[in-house]
Amino acid sequence: MNKYKNYIESFKNLNILVIGDVMLDQYIWGKVERISPEAPIPIVSVTRREERLGGAANVAINIRTLGSNPIIASIIGQDIKGKRFKELCQENNIDISGILETNKRPTTTKTRVIGHSQHLLRVDEETDQPIIEEETTLTKQILKIIENNKIDAIIFEDYDKGVITENIINFTIQLANNLNIPVTVDPKHRNFLNYKNCSLFKPNLKELATGLKTEIDKNNLFSQLHNMCSTLIEKNGHKAIMVTLSEQGIFITNKNEHHHIPTQVRDLVDVSGAGDTVISAATLCMASQMSLNDIAFVSNVAAGIVCEKVGVVPIHKNELIEKLTKIHSNS
Repeated sequence: MNKYKNYIESFKNLNILVIGDVMLDQYIWGKVERISPEAPIPIVSVTRREERLGGAANVAINIRTLGSNPIIASIIGQDIKGKRFKELCQENNIDISGILETNKRPTTTKTRVIGHSQHLLRVDEETDQPIIEEETTLTKQILKIIENNKIDAIIFEDYDKGVITENIINFTIQLANNLNIPVTVDPKHRNFLNYKNCSLFKPNLKELATGLKTEIDKNNLFSQLHNMCSTLIEKNGHKAIMVTLSEQGIFITNKNEHHHIPTQVRDLVDVSGAGDTVISAATLCMASQMSLNDIAFVSNVAAGIVCEKVGVVPIHKNELIEKLTKIHSNS
């Protein structure tokens, strides 16, 4: 267990650049005691409201709460939601020197209505059109951050909202590889095959199947997973691929080895934000030069922690150490 604690304690020395689609997550919490007479829908009596950082910003806050130093490169709107987004970053001590503001698109905002710890409704305010005018400026900002800071790893957190383009991907990965900076990717559909030569590529099972235009055979899942990942490694030059499998855990592989880490027994409450937590933990583990198996194990435990909470929330370094200690003592 000491090796995990020592690794996690060493996270404090890492600077992580997070590139991707940032969001403002709004929550309306309340009680549901009756059905509306106007339509067959529940009436929520609001008890409180809350705002949190979402999307790539949730990855950044996970990096922060796990003990490292995140820098975000992204685009927000010149609007009230964008102002609130920056305030939350400042409250959480997150570097926003790479955040650009534009009047061409709104700040992506997701509003969730929750009654008795259950999601009832989500309202999205966004555009998913790829950036055009801002692409060159954002690329220059990424270069400036890398030149002016000791960057230990770069995360692409892609939600298909348009901030990440093929040009930004190609420029950043080539620069990172030239500087021996690990690059990890949490992909979505639009850019799936545009990512090449990454240190760690982390789709979920559905994203992997869609990206490779393959149907999943649940009766032969792990053999198929190995073949699909091998194909993608050969085609796109990734050093390693980690696939999240929901209740079946995590599968990780490179050219020489592969591992399946089963899900830990837990009280599942909400899977929102679990992918953000996995890519955050995996990136820090990789930057700390942990083994492939240990990267998947720690990431799986981290995901289990966040799934026990309601809403998109980060996990803290001490929570992760405590959970790893408990698992180790019970094994």
